[in-house]
Amino acid sequence: MTSKLEQLKQMTTVVADTGDFEAIARVKPVDATTNPSLLLKAAAIPGYAELLNDCVHHCKGDVGLASDRFGVAVGQEILKVVPGRISTEVDARLSFDTDAVLKRAHRLIELYDEAGIGRERVLIKVASTWEGIRAAEKLEREGIQTNLTLLFSFAQAVACAEAGVFLISPFVGRIYDWYKKANGNDFIGSDDPGVQSVTRIYNYYKANDFKTVVMGASFRNLNQIEQLAGCDRLTISPELLEKLAADTGKLERKLAPGAAAEPRQSMTESQFRWESNEDAMATEKLAEGIRQFARDQEKLEVLLATRA
Repeated sequence: MTSKLEQLKQMTTVVADTGDFEAIARVKPVDATTNPSLLLKAAAIPGYAELLNDCVHHCKGDVGLASDRFGVAVGQEILKVVPGRISTEVDARLSFDTDAVLKRAHRLIELYDEAGIGRERVLIKVASTWEGIRAAEKLEREGIQTNLTLLFSFAQAVACAEAGVFLISPFVGRIYDWYKKANGNDFIGSDDPGVQSVTRIYNYYKANDFKTVVMGASFRNLNQIEQLAGCDRLTISPELLEKLAADTGKLERKLAPGAAAEPRQSMTESQFRWESNEDAMATEKLAEGIRQFARDQEKLEVLLATRA
């Protein structure tokens, strides 16, 4: 029997959500994504020890540069085992500064260029703040494609599509976590708020002919993945990918172009900020996600500093 993972690959581009290239080699996704939390975990893998030391060398104590070099080095290794792209994230502490995001994104692209990796194989990950979206809009015009992450609201999705970003990563599991805690009950199947959020965004994009790719992310269980089968892309942890590979049940396609959706909208800065303010879940999870990535970035920099 064909596994659910192989069935999923027939309708959705599967992306590995990890920095462990050995795990990636096992599950054979098309693309891979990393973030500061995953890089921090990767730094603890013995096989990365030499990479860590190499990244610190020649950085003259600049741990921010060493961190970017490590992210690119991990990405370079991952690209040896995936045929598609790697997403590498801009420092989350820059999320509210458009110019700073642009400067760091350019440095990441330069580091990939130095490593012989063309920009066609790289997505620059940026937090879906208003400032991050504006930076991504400029990067896209320069031919640098972007992955807008920490996306929790429809307002963020509308703004990203208008900006012409290449890809968005709605965080299914973290939306689910918030509503489960707020309401004190679990959600199953299509009742899952994270699943509903991605479904709404996917249908809106397809109905209004937006080219931005929808990539569901941050999954807590197999049911969430199965409910989004047919989404453009899904980025999934190795643990859940291996569970999908072990399951030979039938996988039904849930998302496809042609479903009813809201008419095309526009999103000014004031509308974006107001709708964000009105969405307690999205406001809290975006702030929490930025803080979490910032703390893990700082831990990674401390680790790199000890090797300087």
